[in-house]
Amino acid sequence: MAIEVNGGRYETDENGYLVNLDDWSEDVALVLAQGEEIEMTESHWDLVKFLRNYYEEYQIAPAVKVLTKAVATEKDMDKKAASEFLYGLFPKGPGLQACKIAGLPKPTGCV
Repeated sequence: MAIEVNGGRYETDENGYLVNLDDWSEDVALVLAQGEEIEMTESHWDLVKFLRNYYEEYQIAPAVKVLTKAVATEKDMDKKAASEFLYGLFPKGPGLQACKIAGLPKPTGCV
């Protein structure tokens, strides 16, 4: 499977995740987001950047629990509100959808 972005062709796996992490760009992210029916806002981009930085540092996508804690801390909200915020941005699951748009592998433990 593959997606086309600005005349380039980028391989994806059977679930739509980029095969080559180096293929990621903001333009690629926008096409991946369209496929997920997500209109990217500043909050979406902030989370995508957080995920990419986390992955760069630890070589693994963070668990949803880690995402929730980071959002709760950054936005000064409790974990329940942070979780609701994340699911508002990525209704099919912040781990699955956000990692896909961020060009990261499917998180372990996500179905």
